Amino acid sequence: MTDERPSESRHVPGHLMAAETAEAPAAFGRAALSEPPPLPATIRAIHTVARGSSDAAATVLAYEFMRETGLPCTSLPPSVFSLGRGVRLDGALVLVLSQSGASDDLVRAARGARAGGATVLALTNADASPVEAEAHARLPLLAGPERAVPATKSVAAAIGAGAALLAALAPAYALRLREAAAVVARSGGQPLADADALAATLAAARSVYVVGRDTGLGAAQEVALKLKECCALHAEAHSASEVLHGPLQLAAEGITALVLDTGAPGTAESLEIAAGRLEQEGAAVHRLAPLPEERDALTPAAAAALLLCRLYPVVRAAALARGHDPDAPPALAKVTRTT
Repeated sequence: MTDERPSESRHVPGHLMAAETAEAPAAFGRAALSEPPPLPATIRAIHTVARGSSDAAATVLAYEFMRETGLPCTSLPPSVFSLGRGVRLDGALVLVLSQSGASDDLVRAARGARAGGATVLALTNADASPVEAEAHARLPLLAGPERAVPATKSVAAAIGAGAALLAALAPAYALRLREAAAVVARSGGQPLADADALAATLAAARSVYVVGRDTGLGAAQEVALKLKECCALHAEAHSASEVLHGPLQLAAEGITALVLDTGAPGTAESLEIAAGRLEQEGAAVHRLAPLPEERDALTPAAAAALLLCRLYPVVRAAALARGHDPDAPPALAKVTRTT
């Protein structure tokens, strides 16, 4: 009898992304319950340094950190350190987020932030990376090997690891995070309602807006990036407020809009207004949120991670329908080396 199984050398398009997105909910839960290294007794500000998907995760975390600690949390461009002379960072905690920890500009940023007086913490997935070597300490993402070029489970893990760090800074957050981590780990693998229809819509789309607010903006940045990477589809991420300015003008051109609701306090009205205006101007709008029975148990960052876990398979299906292999976009590499 002939063995009909494909050989290991024959790549099945989308196979790696499917396996890794299936692991994303558990990766978030595992990272969210991890133990951060000791932190300074006094922190005056928090800054993040990242690129690509890691920067989207950093945006999710920035909103959560600011709401829970009252400290400013901003993104520092790596070029401030890799091309410039750096900035003064006395009393600051700098989080360098990277799946590989190997990009030259992030290595220089970690080194420069440390020289500027910051406590530098590497949130990395790969062990013994160059970024880790320049940091004071490391908080591992614990996502496991990730072989598909588009990052998925490591993004969920980065949000989880950052939330674990926040729990150490704001103890009242810890109990809420434990409950949220359980919900994501248990329910994140459940398919999005109407996932097949949404994938078909994205496969046929010409241009997509992904709209969010607060932690939902970080999730929107990540979904827009994945649509570009995996589907070769033009996509832009917008705040629900900013989309009402210049970007609204393009709604009449027949764009598709995804509106992501993470339940962050005070955001519901602006998301509803944005969705209504986009529909009014001619966009096809799809509203996405955790299930009603999940919302009360989720923090806004965990809700962002949950939405990503459910949208990654949709992006994968849309990519395959458009004739692309989401595991290996031809113009991209797993480790992007930038300066």
